[in-house]
Amino acid sequence: MSSQVRGGTRWKRFALVMVPSIAATAAVGVGLAQGALAASFSVSGQDFKVSADKLDGQNLIQYGGIAEGHDLKGNAQHHPVTISGFSNAKITNMCQSLVTPTPLGNITLQLKTGHKGTPAEATNIYLDVAELDTDAEFTNLDIGVAVGDPSHKTKPQAGTVASPYAFSQRADRAILTNVKQKAWATTAGTFKLPNLKLRLLGGDQPCYQDKDVQD
Repeated sequence: MSSQVRGGTRWKRFALVMVPSIAATAAVGVGLAQGALAASFSVSGQDFKVSADKLDGQNLIQYGGIAEGHDLKGNAQHHPVTISGFSNAKITNMCQSLVTPTPLGNITLQLKTGHKGTPAEATNIYLDVAELDTDAEFTNLDIGVAVGDPSHKTKPQAGTVASPYAFSQRADRAILTNVKQKAWATTAGTFKLPNLKLRLLGGDQPCYQDKDVQD
């Protein structure tokens, strides 16, 4: 039986990986238990929120991983993540926020771009995602491909795969709308941010509130 789905496929509201949750949890869990999934680099002690009206990505690869780092007190932490890579991605109306505690109270670092008709554009971008809520459409989706399969158009991020036989999935194109995600890291070969606005705001002013994400 083929595990491939050809043409357009729509799934609404997925978290961690873009497959049914039981299969996704099992696949990532087995990989971690076998020591098959490695970390890319040491992440900071804070995750951040990203929202966007639309992400249009080419040549998706997606697989499980571990983001390793420390909390703000220096204690070691390990965060299970989904690593999503695209050869190219266009992001419309993107917001990124980080809330940091300070002696003066919480301060929010907020970045906005791609909101004046020209989307932000990234090449060779990888996202280490802990939570994701969105509406999604995929073209030429393959589920269950070995992460080390040489036919991947977007290769796994360097340093994140200990076993080439671990679970992954891919698609020629992924269109995500109404994106809300929590992430630990983003890396890109290039990232163009038109009409960039960076602000420090008093209090908690993230790109979205958790209450905005429906169960």
